Amino acid sequence: MAREKQPEVAAEAEGAPDRSYREQLDYLNPIAQPLASRKLTRKLYKCIRKAAKHKQIRRGVKEVQKFINKGEKGITVLAGDTLPIDVYCHIPIMCEDRSLPYAYVPSKSDLGAAAGSKRPTCVIMIKPHEEYQETYDECLEEVSALPLPL
Repeated sequence: MAREKQPEVAAEAEGAPDRSYREQLDYLNPIAQPLASRKLTRKLYKCIRKAAKHKQIRRGVKEVQKFINKGEKGITVLAGDTLPIDVYCHIPIMCEDRSLPYAYVPSKSDLGAAAGSKRPTCVIMIKPHEEYQETYDECLEEVSALPLPL
């Protein structure tokens, strides 16, 4: 049975990038605020690709949570279509407590693809690095300017 499901999952993951930004917005969960604009989403994906090349990302709820607790700095990017919400709903609160910027992007499969993974990813932390500092600073400025939810 497990083998039967894998091709379906692979087909879904490959089909997801074909959906437009507008179509992805239909699958957002209720807590996905602040949501990155289409332009900012592209910039974040670009920054994630550069960070992944230099091994400067933290991927997954457990790893991101661990490094937030250790006091590591960076931009936290969360996927807005992750269900159940309980999996990662504590991450934005942890970021706010430590004054870390965070933003939601519409698709976890696109987030995983930007990190160089075939698997969807619901949380990524981008660490600063001198090789892509300019892109990182642009993203940091725009994510910090997003209004926080009440």
